Amino acid sequence: MDLHMLRETLEKRLERPEWTINYDQDEDRLRIENKDIRKGANVALKPLLTKYERVKDEAIEEAVRYVEITLTAMERDISLDGREKDIFPVIRGTSFPTETRDGKKLVFDEHTAETRVFYSIDMGSYYTLIDEDMLERNKYTLKTIREVALFNVRSLTHSLKEDQVAENTFYFLNTNDGYDASRILDESLLEKMKQKAKGTLAVAVPHQDVLIFADIINDTGYDVLGQMVFQFFTQGRNPITALPFIYENGELEPTFILAQRKPKH
Repeated sequence: MDLHMLRETLEKRLERPEWTINYDQDEDRLRIENKDIRKGANVALKPLLTKYERVKDEAIEEAVRYVEITLTAMERDISLDGREKDIFPVIRGTSFPTETRDGKKLVFDEHTAETRVFYSIDMGSYYTLIDEDMLERNKYTLKTIREVALFNVRSLTHSLKEDQVAENTFYFLNTNDGYDASRILDESLLEKMKQKAKGTLAVAVPHQDVLIFADIINDTGYDVLGQMVFQFFTQGRNPITALPFIYENGELEPTFILAQRKPKH
């Protein structure tokens, strides 16, 4: 599979009477738009080709699903009324856009120096981020959305897988429900893990679909955590941050880990 074949495969899979598909040769990117509302999604081909070499057809299926979900969400006039149970927080890195491509301002809160909290409405097989126009149209406030979202994330399950390396214990939460990283906002979960830790508690959200806790006992633990988080970050569908956090006194502090050395704040 080369870039030209990948482009042809995607164009064939995404062909719809109501959509246009344009190829940007300079950027090696496909732009898929709905003809009526003139909104759409981009697919960068070079990163997708790299992913295809690793996971084959799964990469193409994921790209097609992303475009279908994105355009379907854009075509709907989404109402929040009566859907309070479907509102959830979504963690993103600080480089994530705060506006949609058509200029609508997304609703968000600052979280840490590395992360922000956006808010979403869950549509079943996908979710769409809430913007200010949606709030105004549904007569909601950011405060209300925040309170509802944080309540809902606390109701999610916390099934953790455990692994040990050189006396350090690592816990992984990976349900693939779209809100694994969002569980970092559940203060009761953080405090529970803090009480359980024998050493320093580190927390990481390298991408959307994983939350990592690490009970660090020695320098090897920091080294393993640093390498682990970076690997997850490079392989994740929606990368967030390659920096883990140290959790102390109810605060999350981003921490740069130098290999084989304990980080200094």
